[in-house]
Amino acid sequence: MAVSANRLELLQIADAVAREKVIDREIVLAAMADAIQKAARSRYGTESNIRADINPKTGEIRLQRLLEVVEKAEDYSTQIPLELARDRNPDAVLGDFIADPLPPMDFGRIAAQSAKQVIVQKVREAERDRQFDEFKDRVGEIVNGTVKRVEYGNVIVDLGRGEGIIRRDEMIPRENFRYGDRVRAYVYDVRREQRGPQIFLSRTHPQFMVKLFTMEVPEIYDGIIQVKSVARDPGSRAKIAVISNDSSIDPVGACVGMRGSRVQAVVGELQGEKIDIIPWSNEPANFVVNALQPAEVAKVVLDEDAERIEVVVPDEQLSLAIGRRGQNVRLASQLTGWDIDIMTEAEESERRQKEFNERTNLFMDALDVDEMVGQVLASEGFAAVEELAYVDLDEISSIDGFDEETAQEIQDRAREYLERLEAEMDEKRKALGVSDELRQINGMSAQMMVALGEDGIKTIEDFAGCAADDLVGWTERKNGETKKFEGLFSKLEVSRVEAEQMVVQARLLAGWITEADLAAEAEEATEDEAEQEA
Repeated sequence: MAVSANRLELLQIADAVAREKVIDREIVLAAMADAIQKAARSRYGTESNIRADINPKTGEIRLQRLLEVVEKAEDYSTQIPLELARDRNPDAVLGDFIADPLPPMDFGRIAAQSAKQVIVQKVREAERDRQFDEFKDRVGEIVNGTVKRVEYGNVIVDLGRGEGIIRRDEMIPRENFRYGDRVRAYVYDVRREQRGPQIFLSRTHPQFMVKLFTMEVPEIYDGIIQVKSVARDPGSRAKIAVISNDSSIDPVGACVGMRGSRVQAVVGELQGEKIDIIPWSNEPANFVVNALQPAEVAKVVLDEDAERIEVVVPDEQLSLAIGRRGQNVRLASQLTGWDIDIMTEAEESERRQKEFNERTNLFMDALDVDEMVGQVLASEGFAAVEELAYVDLDEISSIDGFDEETAQEIQDRAREYLERLEAEMDEKRKALGVSDELRQINGMSAQMMVALGEDGIKTIEDFAGCAADDLVGWTERKNGETKKFEGLFSKLEVSRVEAEQMVVQARLLAGWITEADLAAEAEEATEDEAEQEA
């Protein structure tokens, strides 16, 4: 069959558009068919169901009007009665479509313009889909591009087959780009939006530095050295913690490179950002000491429940440990995930003396003893009256100057004090209307019940609705700053684990969960741990 010039031209246009936009030829031909359908409806009636087919080999256009086979036609432009349909096709059944051939049509100026708009729109949608599919799997990679334009401080980057954007807050401070500059950035997000896929790039993201080290250090690329955590103050300073899976390879030395060649290549890309490379340790205290380099640490006190660590440094090392505007300690905190309190040896000594005096006064008031006895108990490490009340008697009698009789008297007084305190709190609890049923929960004291009652929690049902955060508080970390929120039991000696156990007991007593639910949950957790270890 001979192919007309117009048909050949149609196929050539489809090929050219497909090549230029890097999309499938079939998508372009389908867009052309949609455009022809739209033009045909404007001629044969917009209510008509018209289908256009383009032969991908010959370019021949075939127009058909589809009529749905129905029992009784109401609209003859889209429907055909079953009797008439069987005259054309004896096998026709209800719901089938009968194709009614239409003569070829010449496009007028308006129809041609409308068809062009449809084709452009369809091709643009296909191009966006292709761009999204190409870049959605490249999140977490470094890409190279050329600056196309700068809009309101945001840099638009030509990535070859797409455009990315580096927003002003994702650029290194004091960094300026001009049209045509080569730029390297980290793809941190790809979103499908109304105006097409948006490829978001960053030069301040911590993982940008990790990827740069991966490119410069073969040992990281091969997995011999792992980057465990990163903290950045973009354009100023950064800390990166590394560990080696091969004991014969020094992770810090490998990242620094011969005469600093490897780290300097990364520093150059990051506009001179100073980088501290730190050996990672699974011991929090050691890791924090390493993270605070170059400052020297004299002593570390760990509080695992609060995820807080106190670091004592010599007086002359304080400014170095804190850093300019708190930069060093802030980065160390981000790197380790611990809240870090820095104090000098003099400040620590003063605080310890203050705590010692407070404990001494507590024992003097609660036990009705003189100052010397209070000081002896405080210096022996006792921090609360509860410890004296329930500790083994030998621990008190073994103190120099104390015999068994004295130890027994001190313990009796401690228990009497706690009983008086419990009775006072119980009266207060009753006045607040807190139910007796809360006493069924192991570890629940009158002091705790008063704290609950003051917050309107008075029954098992009320307590069952609490979370551990409500009871012991929580911390939020944002922009390197940590904010601590107090819980109902924050002033009482209650750990997060104990709070969680108490809430579970309340939910069991309230009938929200059963022992079988807990057993199933424990079994599932055990399986998850086994999978992670495997």
